[in-house]
Amino acid sequence: MAAIEYERKRTFMGRIPYGEDLLASLTGFAREKGITKGRLQMIGAVQGAVVGFYDSRSGKYEDMVFDKPMEVLSLTGNISLKDGEPFVHAHITLGDDKGQSFGGHLMAGTVVFAAEFIIDEFEGKDLEREYDETTGLALWNIVK
Repeated sequence: MAAIEYERKRTFMGRIPYGEDLLASLTGFAREKGITKGRLQMIGAVQGAVVGFYDSRSGKYEDMVFDKPMEVLSLTGNISLKDGEPFVHAHITLGDDKGQSFGGHLMAGTVVFAAEFIIDEFEGKDLEREYDETTGLALWNIVK
């Protein structure tokens, strides 16, 4: 196991406007504020969502599309660098009107109804994502 120790630099608490793409908004905020490493969380509701499931056998994401209003029960994720740019990696859990929960990787196409987020930015060594041959994913390159 390898890890890097960080100190919290800044904390942002904000709201994403109605009708915005959730992933694009979070990514745009990270770029605007120059956040290259951080932790994020969010609650709220969406008008519709696209959630991904990574099939480790095929090495591809499969999209699940929810074309209905849903509550965001939880969104948790991180911000690091990928190809030199801030990259948001988030997982989302959604609840429908029957109390059923669905979740997975937050994908583009998830449209905000109401969203309140918290981002903790960290200071220290940059954290870069690099292709991992074993998993086929872009994972953190943490050097001991």
